[in-house]
Amino acid sequence: MYDGCQVVPMYDLPSDLSSLIKALYDGSNFMHRNFEDFIYLVGVLRLSTKYLIAHLRKEAIRCLAETWSYTLEGHDAMVNKAVTAPSMDGLTYPYVHPLHILNLANELNIQIVIPSAMYFLSLYPLSDILRGDHPKLQVAHQSKLSSSLSPTDIGAYTLMFQYRLKVILDFMREERIPASLCRNETCQRGFQKQASRLLRSWQTRTGPIFFVVQAINAAEEEPYICEICRRKYRREANELRQKIWLELPSVIGLSSWEGLIAADLS
Repeated sequence: MYDGCQVVPMYDLPSDLSSLIKALYDGSNFMHRNFEDFIYLVGVLRLSTKYLIAHLRKEAIRCLAETWSYTLEGHDAMVNKAVTAPSMDGLTYPYVHPLHILNLANELNIQIVIPSAMYFLSLYPLSDILRGDHPKLQVAHQSKLSSSLSPTDIGAYTLMFQYRLKVILDFMREERIPASLCRNETCQRGFQKQASRLLRSWQTRTGPIFFVVQAINAAEEEPYICEICRRKYRREANELRQKIWLELPSVIGLSSWEGLIAADLS
């Protein structure tokens, strides 16, 4: 007892508990300005899950999914911001490693961000992940986020890594046929030049969803390809991007995007 009131021992981090109480009384303040904003979100998300505060948990998940998106449009926005946003405290946007996102999602049973996090994690060589010396994994913080890849997730990482490379190689090797209405004799030559350029530019760390966008932009500037064939190429490439995105959850054994949305955000 203290001043006539019963004392209840709390085993949560004081900073997390403070953030939770402020979020309950004053409203949450989830943002993506730096790593500290992420740690604030982690604290509120952990305790809202622990104490069954459903509306606050859902709000935190929605904020997390703004960056680690469940839509192709959200993915594109994240990549574009990563290319243009300035570094903060020596860290590039989104200021947090996908391994931290993956481990947080596993800890709190949040599946909706796992496909996106695993996709971006597959851009890192496994040796680098196991070494754990990336600057984003070395940031000192109190959240006790794991920087290790679990044995179960090594399997999912491998599946995503192999899927990503197969998609890129199939895309580059596919023979491009000029549109049926094309009357330009140089288009086939233009597609061959395009394929050669793509083969020279890709790397094992290349993400296919953004790579296809780069290929579309390159085709727009290829003088040997006519406008009719460019439109056909653009349409087929965008259809491929949509197909890749829809397949991401199933690659690692999760339900469809609709199922993940229903489970975490309904």
